[in-house]
Amino acid sequence: MILLMALFERSLIFFPTRYPDGMWDTEAAARGSACVIEDHYFTAGDGTRLHGWWCRRLDARPGDPVMLFFHGNAGNLSHRADLLIELATRTPASVFVVGYRGYGRSEGRPKEAGLYLDARAAWTHLTEASGVGADRIVIFGKSLGGGVAVDLAMEAPAAGLIVESSFTSIPDMAGAHYPFVPKFLVRTQMNSVVKIPYVSMPKLFIHSRNDRVVPFRLGRALFEAASGPKRFHEVVGAGHNDTWLVGGDEYFGALSQFVTDCTNR
Repeated sequence: MILLMALFERSLIFFPTRYPDGMWDTEAAARGSACVIEDHYFTAGDGTRLHGWWCRRLDARPGDPVMLFFHGNAGNLSHRADLLIELATRTPASVFVVGYRGYGRSEGRPKEAGLYLDARAAWTHLTEASGVGADRIVIFGKSLGGGVAVDLAMEAPAAGLIVESSFTSIPDMAGAHYPFVPKFLVRTQMNSVVKIPYVSMPKLFIHSRNDRVVPFRLGRALFEAASGPKRFHEVVGAGHNDTWLVGGDEYFGALSQFVTDCTNR
């Protein structure tokens, strides 16, 4: 069993849903929300063609902050439409979400190094092709996306970093769910706990003690390893995927305050 798990490791970490599965009618997805969702295409450093969505309020201004959002390991970006709209309407920022390679309309197959290339391509697309100032961008990683976000934040001079419901490393996650698997057999690392001390920008960590996918202790350990300035927001009673639903006004208030503080420095 251990050898089979090692052989099919990527299949146990990445659960992409490819186009046409999902909700791809951007007008229908945004209808009645006072937001618009735009398709964006760009290319990673290895030539992989990627797709993303930019969700913004109809009254958004060019200088508004932008959350560069990295989602979790399952589905595709279209499954996050409701969350993107809530983020765009209940915080001061618009939201640019990246479709990882192998997910949705993006080419390729997912792997750790490839996702890091995708993150850098999205950063370049925002800062160069779209002309967004680095001091207006807040990097936001949810779950698996937290590992992508932390890696990007080591290099990109963003205004801030948000890490929600994420982990210290993939081997630690494997140990939490499959304690019989030796950590040295886990090839995918996403070793955020080693990287986070080198991220100097302001940081906000969000987690729930009721998270059954990523244990709270891993999210808290990642926070403890981080250098300052940093904040921790606990969402009481939420699971892994409903922090924004359970957290409600307090959740969006914490995000809004952090984004405002970061981008008004």
